[in-house]
Amino acid sequence: MTRAAPRADAPASNDERTYDYIVVGAGSSGCVVAGELSADPTLEVLILECGDAAEAHPETLAADQYKKAFINDALMHDRFSTPQRPCRNHRLYLGSGRGVGGSGSVNAMVYTRGSAFDFSEWGEGWGWSDVVPAFERVEERLRIARRPPTEFTEVCIRAAVEAGFARKDDLNDGTLSGFLGYEWMNIDGNDRRSSYVAFLQPHRDRPNLLLETNAVAMRVLFDSTRRAVGVEYEREGRILVARARREVILSAGALETPKLLQLSGIGPAAALAALGIPLVYDQPAVGEGLMDHPNVQVFFRGAAPTDCHWAQLYGFHRANPDTSLSPGEADTCYVFYSARSSFREGAIRLLPGMLLPQPLYRIGWLRSSLRALIRAAFALPFVRRLVERMYGIVVILGKPQSRGTVRLRSRDPRDPALIDPGYFSAPEDLETLVRGVRLARRIAASPALAEWGNHELIPGVKVASQEKIEAFVRKSAMTTYHYAGTCRMGTGPGSVVDARLRVRGVSGLRIADASVIPSVPVSAMNAPSMMIGWRASQFLRSESERER
Repeated sequence: MTRAAPRADAPASNDERTYDYIVVGAGSSGCVVAGELSADPTLEVLILECGDAAEAHPETLAADQYKKAFINDALMHDRFSTPQRPCRNHRLYLGSGRGVGGSGSVNAMVYTRGSAFDFSEWGEGWGWSDVVPAFERVEERLRIARRPPTEFTEVCIRAAVEAGFARKDDLNDGTLSGFLGYEWMNIDGNDRRSSYVAFLQPHRDRPNLLLETNAVAMRVLFDSTRRAVGVEYEREGRILVARARREVILSAGALETPKLLQLSGIGPAAALAALGIPLVYDQPAVGEGLMDHPNVQVFFRGAAPTDCHWAQLYGFHRANPDTSLSPGEADTCYVFYSARSSFREGAIRLLPGMLLPQPLYRIGWLRSSLRALIRAAFALPFVRRLVERMYGIVVILGKPQSRGTVRLRSRDPRDPALIDPGYFSAPEDLETLVRGVRLARRIAASPALAEWGNHELIPGVKVASQEKIEAFVRKSAMTTYHYAGTCRMGTGPGSVVDARLRVRGVSGLRIADASVIPSVPVSAMNAPSMMIGWRASQFLRSESERER
């Protein structure tokens, strides 16, 4: 073996350094890949992360500080969509986690595998029976747990059962439609068990593992045979190059990975030529097929304060039987949400982007001033009392038929991509969410929540007709931060990677993140992303062992 890599806190040098594997992105999947690969002491592993170390932001490590992590600008990619015509031409906030741990360091820590139906659409080798062993290995490290019941959550369960749901103890058994219960969460007491904490942090002293933070990947480098041989990146104002003996693995997420591929010359030939990017491989499917879970929130005021501080109670149902999904497959998810848990922080993060035009939003002092006003408003006694009593049923479109795109704005890696989530481009998605709103109202009207208090605040009882509910959905839809599918896995011409996650048309390059997902699960993306990272690491290790 060649000279061991420097320790994780070592400064970058001007010299090119060589590793066996380079992992781009220390998020939910990337931490799993790097941690597992570096378990082999003969392999040198570099992981590049564009954001800060997790330890620089302690709120990413404490479970009850998730809402503070969400409003820390250093921990979020602050992105907006292109104007969404079906959503009144609004530009929608499309943030994701930035920094070690990625979105898994800023999310609400819900751990959901998904439905067995979801994986039946992933192709050979990725069915439910294929992925469950990988989920189980991830869960052994995460030590997933459930939050204890509260009076409010038990009232919500009774109301949902009265509305036709069935209570279930384990929502990770692959059968979801018609059930609700307490979600598993990657927490241990008051510790957040992100993939960084579980897979990478315990091994920072490995001499063969280097984590470089504030390292912005600019492009993957290829030789004349179209083999990935390294990564060019920027750190502390310097352009550096890391070389890969074996492979480069992209784990930057479903919005950043297709951007980096296109910057590297893998994407639609005409679009790359228009930006002056040398073509490595013409692959029109890169950046296509973006899937996301839009949601709308129906809010109510109760007669007493809620006693819940976590989004821990989830239900799944088939709201729209008229779509092409399989019988018995859930199309919507229902999250019972206590406003006192994080409503204030959600307003601080999202309201400035909704109220300010983009040029004004980008003015830091103006954005900060508006946030200060929002904080002051939430400090008012009558607002505090309202928030304490307010709860919502978040209706999430779990199986969208709409697809979007991620395209380059320019050849400058610092420019955000042009992201079009394509919300409601498939008309049945709008109808499914409308039916989901009606179901949420039926739950709230059940005797249990009627007794608790169910005065509807948003959208309000006057929003009752089909047309008015549709208008509410169009106006209020927002992301659930579950991006997937932009470098889809498969066998046909529209696939970017094969079943072992190797990028087609080149060699030495693999993708291990939610961008490879061909059909988005009805649930959150964090658990599937970690599962993908685990399987990628096993593919790589088995291939490495065969080569010896």
